[in-house]
Amino acid sequence: MEPEREIAPVSHLAIVMDGNGRWAQQRNLPRREGHAVGVETVRRAVRFIADAGIECLTLFSFSTENWQRPSGEVKFLMRLLKHYIEADLAELHDNNVRVKIIGKRQGLDAQLVKLIEHAEHVTAENTRMRLQIAFNYGSREEIAAAAARLAQRVAQGELDAAGITPELVEAELSTHGLPDPDLIIRTSGENRLSNFLLWQSAYSEFYFTDVLWPDFDAATLHAALQAYHQRERRFGRIEASLSITD
Repeated sequence: MEPEREIAPVSHLAIVMDGNGRWAQQRNLPRREGHAVGVETVRRAVRFIADAGIECLTLFSFSTENWQRPSGEVKFLMRLLKHYIEADLAELHDNNVRVKIIGKRQGLDAQLVKLIEHAEHVTAENTRMRLQIAFNYGSREEIAAAAARLAQRVAQGELDAAGITPELVEAELSTHGLPDPDLIIRTSGENRLSNFLLWQSAYSEFYFTDVLWPDFDAATLHAALQAYHQRERRFGRIEASLSITD
């Protein structure tokens, strides 16, 4: 009888929240209605994911490529983030959730940036769960910016180019100090990362579901966690008994 395999818990869960527009179109509603319901799903999901004991949650909300959408939809998405922070900050703080917004802040409304900074400051000492919202975020830009900062240090003589390590790159990323995602979920049936956490997901497990984001619930999370627990995470390693010997 084989020994029972130890299952590592999910300490960092990341979600590509996709399908708001399709959810609305299926109901003959404007796309913005799907986004509004999607925010309600965020509100519920943060609660049941925290109750599941997951220590860190990263949500992909708005990508750097989403600026190409119609201006009215973009403005609505900006207002939704502002409304979410204003409406939920007190509850998040009371529930010991630390909030961080990752992504470029250049080009965002000054009032929204001020609100983001306030939310991060108020919740900075909270310890139950870390909630990261990737807003105006693109992983390629994040990695390029990290490389540029390291190149500047090399140019200033502070760092030898030959001494640049993955650890030094990681230290320049917006997720520095957090574990890499154990599990990345994408809703709506799309099977791609879409420029999300490319560096950090090197050894993440992926779970793709046809469920549209507004319909994401605790049962969907449970199914994803069950699938995750059936997998064996090797990180490039194998058991010694399976290795090739001379």
